[in-house]
Amino acid sequence: MDDVLFDVPEASCEHAVIARFRLGGDGFGESDQRSRVFDAERALQAAVCAAGVGEVDGNEFGGGEVVIFAYGPAADALYRVMEPGLRALPFRPAHVVLRYGEPADGVMSERIDL
Repeated sequence: MDDVLFDVPEASCEHAVIARFRLGGDGFGESDQRSRVFDAERALQAAVCAAGVGEVDGNEFGGGEVVIFAYGPAADALYRVMEPGLRALPFRPAHVVLRYGEPADGVMSERIDL
């Protein structure tokens, strides 16, 4: 007999794709830049949702850059779906970090320059 009250599956590990783009100026970028990011983010969310590989969780503007966050069970699969849309954004320099696991010291990650 088990001492477990409920048969709850272990939570799956959450991987991340974190894309960082340099924008004009030192603040939140120009209005047209923000608009392009919002359009791209909606397209990325639709593609990620359709592929069933995770979710695009939002963005963060400031300091002359934008960061787009996405999470799912497999960073590589998530990035494969997102890559065309991320590369289509014209803002450079830009890079993506694939994080293979929960945020913690020593978690494996990979940087990809766009």
